[in-house]
Amino acid sequence: MCGRGSRTFYDQRPRRVRDLSCGDRRVYLELSVRRVDCPRCGGVKREQLEWLADNPLYTKRFVFYVGRRCRESTIQAVAEELLLDWHTVKELDKQYMREQLRRAGCPAPRVIGIDEIAVAKHHRYRIVVSDLERGRPIWFGGKDRSEASLDEF
Repeated sequence: MCGRGSRTFYDQRPRRVRDLSCGDRRVYLELSVRRVDCPRCGGVKREQLEWLADNPLYTKRFVFYVGRRCRESTIQAVAEELLLDWHTVKELDKQYMREQLRRAGCPAPRVIGIDEIAVAKHHRYRIVVSDLERGRPIWFGGKDRSEASLDEF
């Protein structure tokens, strides 16, 4: 979308958006979303509401809640708890993770640590590179624990 503002709109469509639950009740917001006939790019574009997620059927705070729940539980368990499809929860979790990466910014470590982790039995390893000042991993990778795998970093 071109992102240009407009004072008039083409039409409006009703939309039902899921928000955070209140107790054991699911909460839905009903609103009208305007569509704009953009003179700049020539297309009909939907109004952008900053509190809606990338998936416009959910609010950002609902996506944030789903993402936090997925940190503590499996996708299947979260889907059952919130009465959502597994694929929907997976997509909302991806949105949450993208936002967390955006907030964290690009790592520019001054001091790094290199270690290895066992992925499975039978001595299969991957390399972990960590930012020692922030105390967090910044890269997982490699096919094994060789120098060639470290060169991928």
